Amino acid sequence: QVQLVESGGGLVQAGGSLRLSCAASGRSFSWSAMGWFRQVPGKEREKVAAISWNGGATYYADSVKGRFTISRVNAKNTVYLQMNSLKPEDTAVYYCAAGERYLGSIDDYDYWGQGTQVTVSS
Repeated sequence: QVQLVESGGGLVQAGGSLRLSCAASGRSFSWSAMGWFRQVPGKEREKVAAISWNGGATYYADSVKGRFTISRVNAKNTVYLQMNSLKPEDTAVYYCAAGERYLGSIDDYDYWGQGTQVTVSS
């Protein structure tokens, strides 16, 4: 059974940092693009960051550029999202996903985790 399991979410004050992890099991995702998305109740899920299969290329939403860093360790089948200088507007459920193209849209990502809550207090 293919699974993506996120961890590392929690409550943090504005200006703080969190590191999210996404561990994959059931198959290797070494050849897949990986992405982090987030969703706030009542709003559409948005793409935050993505990384190509070998880590050679990355994408960041404008709202997180310079603050978030996506990385992966294929040997561990794990992808990370380092989030610094967090703002209250970063509060959301964060999901990791695997897909064919790191620049793809939400519909291009085939496997999804259950999400982890990130709450940033002001």
